[in-house]
Formats: sequence, C-alpha cells, structure tokens
Amino acid sequence: MNVTTLVGRLTKEVELKYSANGTAVGNFTLAVNRSFTNQQGEREADFIQCVIWRKAAENLAQFTRKGSQIGIEGRIQTRNYENQQGTRVYVTEVVVNNFHLLEQKPADTGGQQQPQPNSQQQSKNGYNQPKNGGNSPFMDNGRPIDISSDELPF
Repeated sequence: MNVTTLVGRLTKEVELKYSANGTAVGNFTLAVNRSFTNQQGEREADFIQCVIWRKAAENLAQFTRKGSQIGIEGRIQTRNYENQQGTRVYVTEVVVNNFHLLEQKPADTGGQQQPQPNSQQQSKNGYNQPKNGGNSPFMDNGRPIDISSDELPF
C-alpha cells in the first residue's frame, strides 16, 4: 500500500506548466514541520517535492500562494532520468491525488465572498471542505490546525 497524507506550507508559488498535449502539471515543495524539536528547542521541517496533474494542478496554482497551508493526499513515486551532463538523477516525490485548502484566501479577492471555515459548501477548487464534526486528517476537532508564521522554515 502506498498512501501519503501531509500537511504543510508551500515554499513558493506552484510552478504550473503544460505538456505537449495540453495536460496541466504543477510542481511544488511542501514544508512539513516535524513533530519534535531539536536540541536547541527549534522545530525543524522536511521539504517534500510534490507533483499534481490536470485540473487539480490549475486549481492549486490559482487558489494558493507562497506560505499557503494545505493538506495533500497522494502516493510516493520514484523516477530517474539522465541529465545534460550524462549523470543519472533519481527523484522521489509525492504524486498528489487530492488537496485541501486549510486557510481562507486573503481579503484581496476583489469583492468575492470568502468561504467560511467548516462550511458545508463545495470550495472553489471543486473539493469538498470538511464539515463540522468531520474526521478530516487535516482538521483538529473540526477546526483548522493552527501553525504560527514563526514556525515556517522560510
């Protein structure tokens, strides 16, 4: 079984590209805090390479920005290729099947109404937002997980 669930923050904007046949592909790095602190009492993070395809890639790129907190569901995949110098390069990444926006979009939306946390409506990205009392792995008893900005590694 190959199932991965992560909660973290985008280290930069999603890099959205299109294949030769027009398929959208988004690449991004997710900073995921470790559940323990180091000897100095600081929380470290892992930087996980991720790839997302098709309409979900377009939606993720449109509705997030650097620092956005998201939850992802997917699988770990390895691949390799030969670079221009003739060296074999090995890549391990998470192929994202589904994502969840874990915070509201900033107020600069040009007058568009913002979805409220724990609402029962479908979000703009086409994925259902958790409902009150839901058992989403990205929520804490129906409330978004709170991570302060000083915990961000970037």
